[in-house]
Amino acid sequence: MLPDKKFLIDLAHTKMPYGKYKDRFLIDLPEYYIVWYHGKGFPKGKLGDMLRQVYELKVNGLEYLVRNIQKGYTK
Repeated sequence: MLPDKKFLIDLAHTKMPYGKYKDRFLIDLPEYYIVWYHGKGFPKGKLGDMLRQVYELKVNGLEYLVRNIQKGYTK
């Protein structure tokens, strides 16, 4: 099940707030890093929800949904 449109729009414009990948868009985080979080446990709250969704999008090859939003294609 895909998240709602507003969540995807927020996700498309959210950057990692800390760590090695600070200021990188969440969708642009390396796959191994997202997989590591999946094994370790995602943070609580909205950031964790977003990282969990990034994991699902990457696993299912759906990153293009977020990239299209970033480019302004929201249909």
